[in-house]
Amino acid sequence: MSLLSGKTVVVSGVGPGLGHQVAAAVVRDGGNTVLGARTESNLAKSATEIDPDGAHTAYRTTDITDESQCEALAALARERFGRIDAVVHVAAWDSYFGGLEDADFTTWQSVIDVNLLGSLRMTRACLAALKEGGGSVVFIGTQSAVAAPSQVRQAAYAASKGALTSAMYSLARELGPYRIRVNTVLPGWMWGPPVHAYVQFAAQTEGVEESVVLKRLTERMALPELATDGDVADTAAFLVSDRARAITGQSLLVNAGELMR
Repeated sequence: MSLLSGKTVVVSGVGPGLGHQVAAAVVRDGGNTVLGARTESNLAKSATEIDPDGAHTAYRTTDITDESQCEALAALARERFGRIDAVVHVAAWDSYFGGLEDADFTTWQSVIDVNLLGSLRMTRACLAALKEGGGSVVFIGTQSAVAAPSQVRQAAYAASKGALTSAMYSLARELGPYRIRVNTVLPGWMWGPPVHAYVQFAAQTEGVEESVVLKRLTERMALPELATDGDVADTAAFLVSDRARAITGQSLLVNAGELMR
């Protein structure tokens, strides 16, 4: 039997990177996946690539700052597949940079509304279905929440994801009696579209080859290459599966050994 055979997994934030990889891992491992994101073209493209005949995917445009849209995505999962076994939260605002001195706290509030409150809204929308048979909630956090990178400043992103990880502990206690597990995956420098764009930008800015920038990142790792968004997706798929049935309230770094704790 496949790892996720018969399971239905809601994935928020499906674009060309990690969200797509998570959804693809679910279908690869025998499950059904319901995709949500703000851009319909990304959803359609991802669903077609993952599941050409559409037997194991469904999607709906979803802004996780809107509670009614979260509820509509959860309803789609139940209408199409009859159940929700897990939700994986990839949706995030990670493109706002800066620290405290240059902080625009209005923007910080928006980042928090997406990364913290949006993930909680989506979880609550799926909660009634999850309670029916137990299941799994997986938050995608960031290594930046526990160790700030020296290359970029993303204080708002790190703070919002750190708050989400703190909320995870409370949710694991609250939802545990329903056999709902709640865990967080903390990626470090993860090779995928955002990091590829950073490497290209840094190389152009500094007038060096991309390999120079990439080497500067990888030499910090215990393993000699960056984790990929596929590696992070596989970790999320494991936490969704019954093989992780005794794991809850945990944060797992997927970072090629850059930070160990």
